[in-house]
Formats: sequence, C-alpha cells, structure tokens
Amino acid sequence: MCLFTIVLAILDQNIVSSAIVPIVRDLDPVHGVEHVAWLVAAFALAATVVLPLYGRLTDAFGAKPVWLTAVGIFLVGSVLCGAAQSMGQLIAFRAIQGAGAGGLMSVTMVVIANLAEPGANRGRGGGMGGLFAGVGMAIGPFIGGLFADHDNWRGIFYVNVPLGLVVIFGGLFAIRIPRVTRRTDLDLPGAALAAAFAASLLLVCEWGGQRYAWTSGPILAMITAGVASLALFAWRESVAAHPVLPPSLLRDRTIRNSYIVQLLIGAAMIGAMLHLMLYLQVARGVSASDSGLYLAFMAAGLTASGMLGERLRLATRPALLVGTACAAAAIGGVVLFVHLGTSLWAIRGALVLLGIGFGQLIGRLIMVVQDAAPAHQLGVATTGIRFFQSMGTAVGAALLGSILSRVYEARSGGAMSSAAIAAHPEAMNDFVVGIEVVFAVAGAVVLLAMLFAARLRDAARPAPSSESEPKAEPVAA
Repeated sequence: MCLFTIVLAILDQNIVSSAIVPIVRDLDPVHGVEHVAWLVAAFALAATVVLPLYGRLTDAFGAKPVWLTAVGIFLVGSVLCGAAQSMGQLIAFRAIQGAGAGGLMSVTMVVIANLAEPGANRGRGGGMGGLFAGVGMAIGPFIGGLFADHDNWRGIFYVNVPLGLVVIFGGLFAIRIPRVTRRTDLDLPGAALAAAFAASLLLVCEWGGQRYAWTSGPILAMITAGVASLALFAWRESVAAHPVLPPSLLRDRTIRNSYIVQLLIGAAMIGAMLHLMLYLQVARGVSASDSGLYLAFMAAGLTASGMLGERLRLATRPALLVGTACAAAAIGGVVLFVHLGTSLWAIRGALVLLGIGFGQLIGRLIMVVQDAAPAHQLGVATTGIRFFQSMGTAVGAALLGSILSRVYEARSGGAMSSAAIAAHPEAMNDFVVGIEVVFAVAGAVVLLAMLFAARLRDAARPAPSSESEPKAEPVAA
C-alpha cells in the first residue's frame, strides 16, 4: 500500500510530459509551448513549499493522519486538473495537486520507517521506496501518452480518483502505527519564508532574460526578495522552538551533502525527461504513447540497478559515484544523439544507462539521511530530502525550459511555437540545438552532484535520546 502511494505521487509529477502536445493543442495552440515547463514546475514548487510543514506535522501528530490528509488534497487537485479549461487553470490546479503529492511521497517514507520492526535498518524501507519512485518517474510519461493518443488527456488526472480512494480505505483499515501524543507549535513564519524563497528563485529562472531583462526592476526585485527571504529563513530557523528545517540537521555533514546531491539530481533528472519527451514528439514525430515507451528503457535500467545494488551492498560513496558517472555519461550521449539523422536506438541505449545511474542514487540518498537523522527528527529529515528534490525539480524544469526558449529565440529571432517548428526546417534545427544545450547543462549539473557525492560516507545510526524522543501510545488505527 505504501509503495503504491509513492508510485501514484511520483507518476503524476511528470505524467504530463508525454501529453504536452495534445494539452497545448487543446488549451493554447499559439503560446502553450512556452508554458509547458510550468506544468511540472507548478506541481514541484507547491510540493516544495508544503514539504517542511508536512515534516513538522508528522513529528507532531503522527504519520498516518497527515498521510491520509495529503492523499485527499491530491485527489481534489486531480479532479480540478481534469476539468481545466485553459493553460492558466491547469497550471494553478497542478499546484494544488502538487501540494498533496508533496505529502504522499515524503510522509509515506515516514510511514514505512514506522512500520519497520524495532532494531531494523529503517533506511532500507526508504531505499525500496526510492526505487519504486524512480519506476513511477519512468512509467508516468507512458501512461500519460496512452491517454493523450486516445484524445483523452484529461483521463491522466481522473484516473487518480479511484486509485486514491483505494489508498485512503486501505490506510484507514490496514495500517496500524503508534499515535504520537506530543504537542508542538508549527513554524508557519519559517514555512512562509521558505515558500517566498522558492517562488522568487523559480520566477527569476523563468523570467530573467526572457520576459524581463536581467537588470530590469522586476528581476532585481525578485532577486532581492529571494536573498532577503533566505536570510530571514536562516535566522528564523535558528530561533524557532520547532523549526521546519532544524539547523542541527544541516550541521550534519552527511545529511547536508545528501540534500545538495538530491537537489542537483532532481534538477537534472526532470529536465532530461521532460525535454527528451518534447524532442521526440516535436522533432522526431513520435506519438505521445510511443515517446513514453522510451522511458521504459530507463525504468529497466533503474530497476536492474536497484536490484543489483541490493545484492552487491555497495558502500555509499562508491554507489553514488557510479550512479552520477553513469548519469553524466548518458546525458552526454544524448547531446550527441539528438541530431535528426541519429538512430533512435542510440537514445534508447542512453536511457538504459541513465536508469542505471539514477537507480544507484534515488533510494540510496533517502537511506543515508534516514540512518543519519535522530529518531525524533525522522519526519522532518525525510521531508527535508524531498524538499530539496522538489526544489531541484521545480528550478530544473523552469531553468532548462527557459534555456531552450532563449537559445531558440536567439537563433531564430522569433518566439518558439510548435507550428513554426514543424513548418520551417531552419526552425527545427534551431529547436534541436536548443535541446542539445539543455542536455549539456543537465550533464554539468550531474557532474557537480558527483563532487558532493564524493564527500559522503555511510552514516552510523544515532541512538535515540530519552529526552528528545516523543512519547507514543500504541492504539489501533
């Protein structure tokens, strides 16, 4: 049940990537291509904003009620997305959906950890959850493509309703975990400042140099707001009684570096997947469902890598170095393979290698953080790593999408549109060059992640403190 919930949450993060063309054609055929990155960015930004609150709510009230509430919010957002009548509405409703999905992934990890037997390695469950999350990332575009090819892209959202109801009823009656009785104050100012920083950063990445000049008043104002909100957030977390992101976690070298690696990998992974789907459909004429099938090769590599990693039991540092090296090589290969005359089997091979790389990264980082975090901060530490992954996803989608638009406009002199690209060979070439630049930047991000991964080691599990450990009384769910 828990692993199914993880797949449901991650699947919807990028399920729209293979349905981009039908959605744009239906809702905004003129300017829709310029806003496709926001379909992912809005979802990821909303998840990023609420993740710190989910962590604190979980530590305060227990994982189960917070988890079920997140599922409910996710289902409301899904229904609204299916009913959207414009790109603006769909982006807004994707934000509501993301607010629920942020809890689905992170709080589910805490549920899994709480269900583990006493004395067991609680990070192992997180590792399996990370592996299933990766599979959800890979199969999402295929499922979205199936609906899109049958002129029913709205079905990719409506299908969540029966699946989510199964999760709710299963959670109510099948999952039994202790109920936390500790009271705590929510750091709402801290959460608001984190949201302000994330929103400012995302808007600067999206608008800077495109809608507004880098030296214009709006961009400088957003940069100032972002820096100020980050500084205030750091101050607030240092004085708050119950911070949403405790500074003690960031002082831990293992947790801090894990967060940075997750941030960078989140940005590179979503950027690669989103723009590969766009390239296949726009430049190579691949249908929505067939483009989604390409990610089955990535899913195969990811699953094989995760299973092999469980058998080999590689230490943290070698596993992360292998993972980042494979991912960087695969993304670099795509840069060479996206030329129109290149065999698509070369891209499929690169996706297998990309899956092998990510398979060593996704679950491993969650395991490292959960094993390094104190028991009484398990919830906020787990949602912390999801916070940084979602931040990377949101910024990566917006930044790489903005890079594609800027490269295209600089070469062609006009705004990017699917009609112009399809009608003019020169525009198509400009689009492909933009895709190459996007993947080159994504590869550089993965190489940067490798530098931080080299600093990680296996963490010893800290012993729970009798003073900080919350009292809990087992009750039936």
